Amino acid sequence: MLDPQSKPALVMVVDDEKALRLVLSHAMQKDGYQVLEAVNGAQCLELCRQRLPDLILLDAVMPIVDGFNCCAQLQQQFAVQCPPVLMITSLDDQVSVDQAFAAGAIDYVTKPIQWAVLRQRVRRLLQTQWAMAALHHKIEQERHLMAELEIANQTLKRLAALDGLTQIANRRRFDECLQHEWQRLAREQLPLSLILCDIDCFKPYNDTYGHQAGDECLKQVASLLDRAIRRPADLVARYGGEEFVVVLPNTTPAGAAQVATAIQAELRSSAIPAARAGQLITLSYGIAGVIPNALMAAKDLIAAADRALYQAKQEGRDRIVVGTLVELNQ
Repeated sequence: MLDPQSKPALVMVVDDEKALRLVLSHAMQKDGYQVLEAVNGAQCLELCRQRLPDLILLDAVMPIVDGFNCCAQLQQQFAVQCPPVLMITSLDDQVSVDQAFAAGAIDYVTKPIQWAVLRQRVRRLLQTQWAMAALHHKIEQERHLMAELEIANQTLKRLAALDGLTQIANRRRFDECLQHEWQRLAREQLPLSLILCDIDCFKPYNDTYGHQAGDECLKQVASLLDRAIRRPADLVARYGGEEFVVVLPNTTPAGAAQVATAIQAELRSSAIPAARAGQLITLSYGIAGVIPNALMAAKDLIAAADRALYQAKQEGRDRIVVGTLVELNQ
């Protein structure tokens, strides 16, 4: 008898009677099984620790460790990996049968052995064992596939939320974050502020150094903004082109202005050369904040920050303008 992988099954024969053990071994070998012999329960346990068989034919009444105790210890030591145990017993009373099953035996046959019955039961138990092994293998494969799929989905989700060039949050992620924080802070009646910032004179920079250098400049500015934001709930995103936006939950406009001032100082320290000789890349900052409420929408906050950014540009760039939207309790 071969298993689905064309390997002969290994059957362990455990019996203290040498004659019966030899007859059982011969019968199993005749049916195409590999055979391993043990003379008592203790030897059976020791051999199983070295190599687990596919099936154990276990005599119930043996010296040292009998079949019932041996079966129970097999279950305890090997748990779900324990091979099926077919108990062979001369005891045909209900108590002994119950004891065999309670110890963990899958089936039993009584002495004198009816060989046709034994062969069919061995065949059935092995087929069941292989089917269960195949099922467990399939379940394990599917579990691994599901885990890999979950990792892939998380990766796709993360990539879908990132700007391809700067590797910070993209516009889609910003929109989701803003809506989420708007709703949350409306419930909690806490302030929400935005910093909308734009790289000053970016077109001349591209014209002077080329688009590849412009891309590098965008990545440098994005990285600087990302480093400047320290709270987990805060978000830096690329708003579009050379514009970036910072979402600051539970922050007043005055607090947002402090963040913008820190970014401005860090950018000056970074000293990224601008298009004109001797000048450095700067940002203009438009800030707006509000305690979200049902009379307004998140787009109103964006519009207010955009107006403040336009004012910063009009007033000469490289400056911070705090716009007005509603009165905040600061």
